[in-house]
Amino acid sequence: MKSILIPTSHFCFIPAPLRASLTDMHPNTKWIQNGLAIAGGNGSGSEINQLCNPHGLYVAEDQTIYIADWRNHRIAEWKCGATTGQVVAGGNGTNQLNSPVDVIIDKERDSLIISDFGNKRVVRWPRRNGTRGETIISNIGCVGLTMDENGSLYVADVGRHEVRRYRIGDTEGTVVAGGNGQGNRLDQLSNPHYVFVDRDHSVCVSDNGNHRVMKWEEGAKQGIVVAGGQGQGNSLTQLNRPLGVIVDQLGTVYVADQGNHRIMRWSKGATQGSVIVGGNGAGAQSNQLSCPMGLSFDRHGNLYVADNYNQRVQKFNIE
Repeated sequence: MKSILIPTSHFCFIPAPLRASLTDMHPNTKWIQNGLAIAGGNGSGSEINQLCNPHGLYVAEDQTIYIADWRNHRIAEWKCGATTGQVVAGGNGTNQLNSPVDVIIDKERDSLIISDFGNKRVVRWPRRNGTRGETIISNIGCVGLTMDENGSLYVADVGRHEVRRYRIGDTEGTVVAGGNGQGNRLDQLSNPHYVFVDRDHSVCVSDNGNHRVMKWEEGAKQGIVVAGGQGQGNSLTQLNRPLGVIVDQLGTVYVADQGNHRIMRWSKGATQGSVIVGGNGAGAQSNQLSCPMGLSFDRHGNLYVADNYNQRVQKFNIE
């Protein structure tokens, strides 16, 4: 058989989507059920070893965690293995940051991008020794945000019930999910919160008010339900106020099922999900969660959860 040589210029490396694992997930991957409190977990407060209602989070390549420390109006950075964090943005009054909901890193510009919900803006903040941020999007009910490999920013707007994509230098944005008023039709969203963008630029969004996760392919006029959508409840076919969302290379959806205090996995095309961590009632034991919010994998597939009412970030190691 004749071999075919493909010019090397035809190969293109696309980095893993933000918050996804670099390790391909097996459909039956399991996580150790007892989590480790790797940030916070010292009660609610403003000391450097405390968090106060953590929301979104981002795990850097070296396993440093950046946390939207909501009620402390700051972004906290916790290095791998640290017993205390440090403030890297905000923390000096609500005019700096006011109830931040989410944070990511823009590697190209070595900066943090922050959803400054209380000030209705998205802010870029220098990652190192920054004393103030620069507003890059104004007048927006911003909650979850993410970025694709081209540097386009995707922001969920809870006030307009939509997700917009902002290309570099664009301040108006383009609607890529929702945008047809609040509702439960397939072309609508209700209180969208967290957002994930895959390699094909499909948008997955936790449609909080509709108790479902929706996927909008690039250019689509309506979405498809990929988790939940059977009303509010605690059966394996239902979600209760879903928040953080991640999708792996197989199209499996991982979602923080906030009201049920569990993290669920929904395989592509499945009509019901399975519980991967939590699900043992609201509580502060190592195998429990209390209103989980932000989700992220690290490069190895370990799972990080912003455990909101427990004032901590839990790490669940992959088995």
